[in-house]
Amino acid sequence: MTGRQIRDFDDWATKSAGIPGAVLMENAGRSCAEIIIEQLNKSAGRKVCIFCGTGNNGGDGFVIARHLINAGFQAVIAVLGNITKIKGDAEINYKIASNMTIPLNKFDPSSGQIEEDIEKITGGCDLLVDAIFGTGLKGTLTGGFDLIVKKINSLGKPVVAVDIPSGLDCDTGKPLGDAVKASITVTFAAAKKGFINPLAAEYTGRIYIASIGIEPEK
Repeated sequence: MTGRQIRDFDDWATKSAGIPGAVLMENAGRSCAEIIIEQLNKSAGRKVCIFCGTGNNGGDGFVIARHLINAGFQAVIAVLGNITKIKGDAEINYKIASNMTIPLNKFDPSSGQIEEDIEKITGGCDLLVDAIFGTGLKGTLTGGFDLIVKKINSLGKPVVAVDIPSGLDCDTGKPLGDAVKASITVTFAAAKKGFINPLAAEYTGRIYIASIGIEPEK
């Protein structure tokens, strides 16, 4: 599916099928968490750092953190950007994560020490989760997000991308400048059109298609 088709499907799921957006986000995050837990069990890993943007991709990340904690794993959240921009379903799950006292750290991507901050917060982590940007990203990463992506890629830790690696174009499968190089991508509802580009495999790693509780009409 293209980015436009994904947006149309989301609209259909909420407006026509009548599934609240928060339910779709819950299903997406839980499905992703199940795959992450499977990977952690294979590697005997215990601690995860989840990088969350301020949009719905970050909202999925907050759900993932909750399910990892509930399953007995350690999770720490890095919120990248101004938290006042977190709205709607993402804000609901941000508040839940805050109320659960999950370690939640707020970072300004444009600060001069963002790379040092990432180095510190990922210390001792067995796996990283990229829930920064989703399929709607347009244009190259700027404002420090390019440095964040480069730092994540340099850490040598396995990365699970939520829906699509941050910085990868949904329709072309080409990086928009810098892009996260994930070990696994858990994408929702359907594979994204850009994934057919052989270049995309360098960024997506192994692709899992996870359910959000309703499937696109054939």
